[in-house]
Amino acid sequence: MTIDEELNLLDQQLRRLKIEYEIFFNNPAKRPPTDVEWKVLTLIRKYSDGSRMSFSQRFRYNEMAQRYAVQADLWRKKLRIREEGYRRPQDAILSVQGVRPPEERETKHRPVYGVGRNADGSASDQPFTVQCSDAASEKEKVESLYKALTAAKQKSGEKVSGSFDSFAAFVQKKTSQLRKEYGCDSVVYSVEMQDGQVKLKAKAKP
Repeated sequence: MTIDEELNLLDQQLRRLKIEYEIFFNNPAKRPPTDVEWKVLTLIRKYSDGSRMSFSQRFRYNEMAQRYAVQADLWRKKLRIREEGYRRPQDAILSVQGVRPPEERETKHRPVYGVGRNADGSASDQPFTVQCSDAASEKEKVESLYKALTAAKQKSGEKVSGSFDSFAAFVQKKTSQLRKEYGCDSVVYSVEMQDGQVKLKAKAKP
């Protein structure tokens, strides 16, 4: 199995693990998905040194490893609540079946609003998007995209990994790849929320 195939598998297992934990915390009779989590940890540890991966593969791996770290911390807190009950006021925001009724679930997929700016400098209600045709010469656009992505991750409590230089190199490579693949003039990047995680989306624009 190639590195890309194993990264695809890791992404699939992470999604499955999140679903399995949601089922577990909403059903007191369920057992924690330790077998799925073991598979996730095995793949994360296998590529932890990053020596065999390309830049784009490392960027993708780091994003998934950080996603797991954030979610694993949340699951540990929920497990403690299940075993010990609520001990602090802030624990009440974590929904665990059998301890208190589950709260309203968050929207599965939505744009990230409030990170754009109007012409007068005020906050915009529109999702943040950037259109790139030559990322190497459009540093300001790439920098604004990086800042929007970083701000959205910080706001959602996610850890921010990777420097601006590595992000710029990734956007430049991704833009060239999509332009060549789809024969388009430019690529539109948007910052969105999906499955509780901030995502950077790229779409070819004719």
